[in-house]
Amino acid sequence: MSTTRTAPRLAAIATVTTAAALLTACGSMRQQVPVFSQAALPASIQVPAGHKVAWETVGSGDITYECRDKAGAAGQTEWVFVGPEAVLKNRAGKQVGRYYGPPATWEASDGSKLTATQLAVAPSGPGNLPYQLVKANPAMGSGDLVGVSYIQRVALQGGVAPADKPCTEATKGQKTTVRYQADYIFWKPV
Repeated sequence: MSTTRTAPRLAAIATVTTAAALLTACGSMRQQVPVFSQAALPASIQVPAGHKVAWETVGSGDITYECRDKAGAAGQTEWVFVGPEAVLKNRAGKQVGRYYGPPATWEASDGSKLTATQLAVAPSGPGNLPYQLVKANPAMGSGDLVGVSYIQRVALQGGVAPADKPCTEATKGQKTTVRYQADYIFWKPV
């Protein structure tokens, strides 16, 4: 066989062999799962030591507000938070539950659900709901939410009361919904 024909063939075989070796090496590597970090969060909403992330979800849906009398301010009105209605998805985009209220309730697709008591909030940016830390009440049913001790609301987009719709005596009692998205991080004791 001529060397002018052999050199390109050897180069092609070397390329295929190298590619196969790389694919084999990549296939045998363990895929790294991202670990949620609280480092950039305000201290007031960080989960105490001794807990680990048990479940991460992305909630997207609506927050309902109602135009009502402002508490302690006669003759004034304001938009008041009524409750959420959102779908919870895992990081791969599969629906794994829902979030609704009142009372604020997280329900997994496996039927387990829980409510919680707010411990702290912190500003998350203009036009966004605040960060939030809640202490979970014991879960009902059995499944993913059993043993959850804390839930954080982070990575917020939207959800604040409407600035473009007036809340006045004339509109008192009217409701409106606002789109939002947030990550809900569920924590369990280590």
